[in-house]
Amino acid sequence: MTGPGDGGAWVGRRALVLGASGFIGRWTAALLAAEGADLVLAGRDADAVRAALEPFADRAPAGAPPEIRAVDLARPGAAEELVAEVRPAIVFNLVGYGVDPCERDEARYERLNHGLVHELVYAIRDARDRGEDAWTGQHLIHAGSALEFGGVSGDLSDPWHCRPTTSYGRTKLRGSEEVVGAVQRNDLRGVSVRLFTVFGPGEHAGRLLPALLAARRADGDLELTAGTQLRDFTYVEDAARGLLRLGAMEHVVAESALNLATGKLTPVREFAETAGHLLGIAPERLKFGALETRPEEMSHDPVSTARLAELTGWVPDTSIADGVRRTLEFPAR
Repeated sequence: MTGPGDGGAWVGRRALVLGASGFIGRWTAALLAAEGADLVLAGRDADAVRAALEPFADRAPAGAPPEIRAVDLARPGAAEELVAEVRPAIVFNLVGYGVDPCERDEARYERLNHGLVHELVYAIRDARDRGEDAWTGQHLIHAGSALEFGGVSGDLSDPWHCRPTTSYGRTKLRGSEEVVGAVQRNDLRGVSVRLFTVFGPGEHAGRLLPALLAARRADGDLELTAGTQLRDFTYVEDAARGLLRLGAMEHVVAESALNLATGKLTPVREFAETAGHLLGIAPERLKFGALETRPEEMSHDPVSTARLAELTGWVPDTSIADGVRRTLEFPAR
């Protein structure tokens, strides 16, 4: 799967992926490898990075394997040291703290969602190549979050009309503000990419699709919320492909933040029923309304993807049913 703005752009280009063992990080790394990038992958645990990439082994082209670095990015100065050593053409920052319900340390919210980005933009500014053959795409693609918008309604077309209601959303927004500040200072070219409800192989346990996959192999009922909340469900390979497309853009994105989503809202209940049918889960086992809906759930119109389409000529289009099927077909290692 290639398209304008990505295929061919990455051959031999040094790309650093932070958070490479994570859900979206592993997909981004795998797609960059398939495109022929000169890859450096960073994570807290080198073995975890290797394990995360094993299911993609059959897709990887022949050639030098990625360089894997074990780095504790929670340590101030670690990102600066890494960028200075690697001197990448582009950094994909897929690090985030607070997605997992057990991640609730306020100091780590600040460090990993904000402080790390602050450190990165200055490190990239100082290390980037300014020669005649220098990389002409973006220098930093930072994974932002829909929760940066918080209580804002409408189509979310204004990337800086935000009212976050959680520590995660507030610190992610501060990270995005570091990116736009660097772009405005002309220190680098970069984009904070707001991701919405990404699903697919490699997703964290406890989220909706992994819970449904687990229910398929177990007896008993699966307790769920009422499922009336609306979400923009984006298949993970589409999300990662979008990051590559945006990374390959050669011009400055003035607003330095945009939405990566399908532009279609689907009730959570419809997602669960569609997945449940494909997984062979009897409908009566899905107990909607047994759990309370989380207070941070957002309420907004279909997400505006006009700017994404304008910049890349593309919008994610994998349906929920196709995404679930591809998840079932994905090799388990």
